[in-house]
Amino acid sequence: ERITMEIVSRTENKLLNRIEIEFRWSHKGKETPSKKEVMDLVKTLEPGSNPDLIVVKNCKTRYGQALTTGNAFIYETDGAMKVEPDYIYERHKVFRSGAPAEETKEGDE
Repeated sequence: ERITMEIVSRTENKLLNRIEIEFRWSHKGKETPSKKEVMDLVKTLEPGSNPDLIVVKNCKTRYGQALTTGNAFIYETDGAMKVEPDYIYERHKVFRSGAPAEETKEGDE
């Protein structure tokens, strides 16, 4: 079954230099999407957006329902993204283009 993300609202916030998207993601028959899957789908909603400047927040999946809702902020510049708190930067670091690939940890030998 196809996964569909519906844009509930899309606002251009000129003051904060970002596009604000509220979304609903119906994923019937699939597990709750990971943050990476959400980020990848958000990228497709705004063609030409820089994935390094996307922040996903407030993702919620209702218990017993195959529906996830949330917000995505797509910033125009790295400077505009400075309004986000440090913990948001940390949380999204793994999605940045310069992020190191996940390493497999081996036991100390």
